Amino acid sequence: MSIRLIPLTDPDYRPLSRRLAWLATEADGTPVGSAFLRLNSRRHQAHLAELELTVHPAERRRGIGSRLLDAVVTSGREHEVRTLLADADVDSVGDRFLEHHGFAIGLTLIYTRLDLTDPIPDVPEVPGYRLVSWEGVVPDELVQTFTDARTAMDDAPSGTIRTGVDVWDVERTRYAAQVIEQRGEHLSVVAAIDPSERIAGFTEVVVPGDGKGDGQHYGTAVLPKHRGRGLALWMKAAQIRETRRRFPDLDGLLTDTVDTNTPMRRTNDRLGYRPQSEVRRRKLDL
Repeated sequence: MSIRLIPLTDPDYRPLSRRLAWLATEADGTPVGSAFLRLNSRRHQAHLAELELTVHPAERRRGIGSRLLDAVVTSGREHEVRTLLADADVDSVGDRFLEHHGFAIGLTLIYTRLDLTDPIPDVPEVPGYRLVSWEGVVPDELVQTFTDARTAMDDAPSGTIRTGVDVWDVERTRYAAQVIEQRGEHLSVVAAIDPSERIAGFTEVVVPGDGKGDGQHYGTAVLPKHRGRGLALWMKAAQIRETRRRFPDLDGLLTDTVDTNTPMRRTNDRLGYRPQSEVRRRKLDL
């Protein structure tokens, strides 16, 4: 039977990105695969777009994935995308498909999990700093220094992927927290304050609305001039304790780290995070 590709209107619209979608069907309308292309609206990252492609296992090796990918690549070029990104588990069917179609390895992510029933190691405080925490949107008196601290993510390891500078302002800082709240989830932030009363680093966790299952680390970063003192370890240990206190039914915490980010991987190992899987973020230059 012949395969049709149907462009779809995707309702998953976000202020800083939007998705294009395609459905692959048999002639009788039976779905056999789909593809999504997320376009980035941020000016400094508009050259990047993210691919999600799925073909029903029973329908593979019929060229359906290749046809969907061709449609995505054509659309990407029309929208002036220069690099297409896609994630796949290491050595999976999807990983081999991407490699076959010319996607190079941009970076490898190590996914780890902390069992919240395990004991938390003792972590020393860092002299000259103090910790603060909040839930949801950052308090007004900290919003500017928290926004400024976001630049600590600018030099995070990104493999061979040219990500550009991720620009934050106060409005975006507040909005990011509001989106999580609107989803019904809980955002918790722990930050380190330096002697000048500015944020030197932070770590974020998002917990499901019912407080069960696993929470997810969103970001942990320390500004360059404050690194090497143990702030990330101190902040994350405090956050684990606070999360366990506030959500006694939560099972664990998940995080992902680029394999070349040795300091953060060492911090997570010290806190008891254990490897779960590895994902390759592949890239195709258009």
